[in-house]
Amino acid sequence: MQSTLVSKYNVAGPRYTSYPTVPYWKNDNFSLTEWKKGVVKSFSESNTEEGISLYIHLPFCESLCTFCGCNKRITKNHNVETPYLESVLNEWRLYLELFSERPIIKELHLGGGTPTFFSAENLKLLLNGIFRDATIAENPSFSFEGHPNNTSEAHLQTLFDCGFTRVSYGVQDYNPTVQLAIHRLQPFVNVKRVTDKAREIGYTSVGHDLIFGLPFQKIEHVIYSIEKTKELMPDRIAFYSYAHVPWIKGNGQRGFKEADLPSAAEKREMYETGKKMLEEAGYIEIGMDHFALKSDSLYKAVEEKTLHRNFMGYTDSKTQFMLGLGVSAIGDSWYSFGQNVKNVEEYQDLVSQNIIPVYRGHILNEEDLLIRKHILNMMCKLETSWEEESLQFKELPEVLEKLAEMEADGLIEINATKLKITEKGRPYVRNVCMAFDLLLQRNQPETQLFSMTV
Repeated sequence: MQSTLVSKYNVAGPRYTSYPTVPYWKNDNFSLTEWKKGVVKSFSESNTEEGISLYIHLPFCESLCTFCGCNKRITKNHNVETPYLESVLNEWRLYLELFSERPIIKELHLGGGTPTFFSAENLKLLLNGIFRDATIAENPSFSFEGHPNNTSEAHLQTLFDCGFTRVSYGVQDYNPTVQLAIHRLQPFVNVKRVTDKAREIGYTSVGHDLIFGLPFQKIEHVIYSIEKTKELMPDRIAFYSYAHVPWIKGNGQRGFKEADLPSAAEKREMYETGKKMLEEAGYIEIGMDHFALKSDSLYKAVEEKTLHRNFMGYTDSKTQFMLGLGVSAIGDSWYSFGQNVKNVEEYQDLVSQNIIPVYRGHILNEEDLLIRKHILNMMCKLETSWEEESLQFKELPEVLEKLAEMEADGLIEINATKLKITEKGRPYVRNVCMAFDLLLQRNQPETQLFSMTV
């Protein structure tokens, strides 16, 4: 039965870190002026009550990981650090000019690329520059992505002193054959070193990222990787499907063929096996692809129904306004999305001219905002409701009709005012969301835009 469901629902679909999804942004009604209006409105509405979120993209890596679909620049030249960070701080100052009051930072995440490519001293200069003109909220949520091979004690201590309490390490897989294929050679001893050191310093949440569906990966590799992970018992685990998107320019997914990847059925077996092992070890499945111990803040957010999802993935802290700084970073004012230019030199040039480097985006209309609420509910709470008139829309009967087969397959339960995703339907949450995705329904792509859902 499981294999039948996999073959039936394994289609290309979004991961819904936003709605509308990026390929369906309407740039014709977007402009830098409109983006600024959305920023000003959202900031004034939400800063005092809940603060803002910051995502800072640090794109540099010393070597290319061939599973990665992120925007990055490969270099061993560390002279790029200072000019890039100066540009990020200049971009921050351009936004400060729009704000009506001192920003309150509730959430901050350093992503990449490899944030720990930058020296601890330079990261401290960056953060001091950000904090100089801001107030830190009570109980802030500050996190960064660390590479186990180059995260130093100085990195961990410096960022901890700056208020960071969470770090996530990209483990992916411990098998040497898989590591060689994805150009990510890192022994278990390195992961143990940085995990232990983070806890020793005082980090309250250490996360590990594991991927299934990688080239040459077998079920026994997944089992071994999870067994090794259990030796360290990270507070939260991202256990997600490799997104094979070789058509995206510059993603570096080469050095292996599609035939080297596990089949959809093999990937589903990897996930089900890994999920069972994690649950037996005491982890609770959170939303899609995430697991956490009951002591972790991500689990507590589920219990308190405050779990949120944005371009940073799942977060235990929700703000209406998320600002993206750095090359290719995406901001979310709730009313609009805006993405920075993707080329480092172009980004630095625009900022040097005192121009906010946003080059594309989307202004959300009333329908977008309504559908966004439903998709967020399903991604974060595994249910949604249209009991309130404000959450009803004229296409709802058609959407529910599209879901009839999923209901018959036991993936969802629907009554007059509510939809709930069942335990059996958890692996197919993206498919359920796709039925609500009106832009996707109206504009079925002729070429593949998204990774496969299974």
